[in-house]
Amino acid sequence: MNISDPSGRVSRRADAAALWAAALFPSFATWLYFVVLTQNPSAAVQAAYAAEKVLQFAFPLVWVVLVQRQKLRLTRPSSAGVAEGLVFGAAVLAGMLLFYFQWLKPAGYLVAAAGPIAAKATALGMGSPAQFILGGVLLSSIHSLLEEYYWRWFLFGGLRRFMPVAAAVILSSLAFTAHHVILLAIYFGGSPLATIFFSLCVTVGGAAWAWIYHRSGSLLGPWVSHLLIDAGIFIVGYDLMWPCP
Repeated sequence: MNISDPSGRVSRRADAAALWAAALFPSFATWLYFVVLTQNPSAAVQAAYAAEKVLQFAFPLVWVVLVQRQKLRLTRPSSAGVAEGLVFGAAVLAGMLLFYFQWLKPAGYLVAAAGPIAAKATALGMGSPAQFILGGVLLSSIHSLLEEYYWRWFLFGGLRRFMPVAAAVILSSLAFTAHHVILLAIYFGGSPLATIFFSLCVTVGGAAWAWIYHRSGSLLGPWVSHLLIDAGIFIVGYDLMWPCP
């Protein structure tokens, strides 16, 4: 999948404001439905989650097509970047599962996170094994693609028009990490070290995907990589909620 980069037909100030909004909105929304609405009925949490996702993923298209008045061009998927994405994603997936099953699980290090994870999964309609697996498949595949379109194509692609590529990689990756910090702080509230460590892992992943996208000009490589790592996260989450022998 490759989408042509948007080029501005609005003022640079307005374009910068749109990028700042895109960078900050997911963190605000995550705080809203994971902290503010945490005591509300599941239906309210699910509605807030769905509304946030619609707003988040619609915004880039609305801005580019209706405000910048650009024509989006979908091209045939390119294999550029796929090898790098597969290698990075497979390496992280293998390391993640090895780290969890060989050390974290036997040591009981993530036991405290099982309760918050189960509560939030239930609130989002993923409280049974079948629902969790279905939700995991959808989030690992469709949601990861939407995140690559949002964070790499729109935010990173927009930032590199304002600054050097390295700075755009760093800034977009930090913005990508910000809403994950909120989630990790909830799940690992008793361990600031775990929150910091896993947040840094998210930043590294975001930077790697931005770099792959920059080099290849295609979202396919970052998406495949993102999909593999998200799948690993759901495998660990499933085992925390319904431990395997």
